[in-house]
Amino acid sequence: MATNQPLAVSNLIQQNTGVSVPMVNPNDPAEKELAQLMAEDDAAVTEVDKWIQGNNAFVAQGAGESKEALNRRIHERLDPVRKDYEDFLRRYPDFARGHLAYGSFLNDTGEEDAAAAEYKKAAQLDPKNPAAWNNLANYCGEHGPITNAFVDYAKAIELNPAEPVYYQNFATTVYLFRKDARAFYGINEQQVFDKALGLYRKAIQLAPDDFPLATDYAQSYYGIRPLRTNDALVAWTNALKIAHDDNERQGVFIHLARIKMAVGRFAEARAHLNDVTNAAFDGLKHRLESSLAERENAATNPHTATVFTNVPTVAGKTSLTPTHSRPVLSNGVPAHINPPPFAPSMATVLTNVPPATRLPLH
Repeated sequence: MATNQPLAVSNLIQQNTGVSVPMVNPNDPAEKELAQLMAEDDAAVTEVDKWIQGNNAFVAQGAGESKEALNRRIHERLDPVRKDYEDFLRRYPDFARGHLAYGSFLNDTGEEDAAAAEYKKAAQLDPKNPAAWNNLANYCGEHGPITNAFVDYAKAIELNPAEPVYYQNFATTVYLFRKDARAFYGINEQQVFDKALGLYRKAIQLAPDDFPLATDYAQSYYGIRPLRTNDALVAWTNALKIAHDDNERQGVFIHLARIKMAVGRFAEARAHLNDVTNAAFDGLKHRLESSLAERENAATNPHTATVFTNVPTVAGKTSLTPTHSRPVLSNGVPAHINPPPFAPSMATVLTNVPPATRLPLH
């Protein structure tokens, strides 16, 4: 069983955008039954997730039940939901939303290949459902072909250009699999970065108050060389503006200090570190303070170390100001928020580049 439940949300449909999306008929018997089944699904997965988290906490203290016992209990809780989905699809074999919901359930239980088969079936039955293409793209982003993920995210966005999740997923995949993106789109690495950053910015325009999204975007600048200092500082400044609490704000101060220290703006970096008082950041703060002291010493003693050169400040730089409010969304079939967490090393290994057209669905 998977011990980390993938994030999931409903198949969110933007209203009043001019996008043509088939609406659900609440009086349809199949829709009513699916709604009840999805509620059963949510309740079961939520309960299992609590069991896993609780047991992990006990194991950390030297207690907790064995993996075998926990898995047996999990299967006993989830098997009835699986059987209900299978029974539903036997009676409604051509109900695309049912296949999509079942696929999300299978993904939550770690059966990713079986989940992908359900997503493919949903896409065949209803090729205009953007969530089906998003979920297929997530699967390809982890299992390949990577370029199919590019095609499928683009399809999801074409069908619903008002959903920020699709842009964020697309951006993450382009960023992580830069070699594939270079070959697929025929562009250089800096242009790949530009493409990923543009997708992130579009997601932020649609979800301007999403702090995790804003920080994902800001952190992407760490991988770009040469460092785009002004743009990175603007990104972290905007994340700071929408931080929800002092813990999030102090986390941003750490990043601001790190960037300013790297480019020689030592006084500003120290001021940011002085604003970090949360004990949770003590270790990182002390390491940055030590590094800052070394760099300050190097800057004032050029014969003992490398001199760090200052760069222009962000004064006069226009910050990202989203012009769209968060979409008004309605509930539907689950669609994954994020692609699977990729190990950075994967981006240097996976370079498969199939034809530009998507591989046929089977």
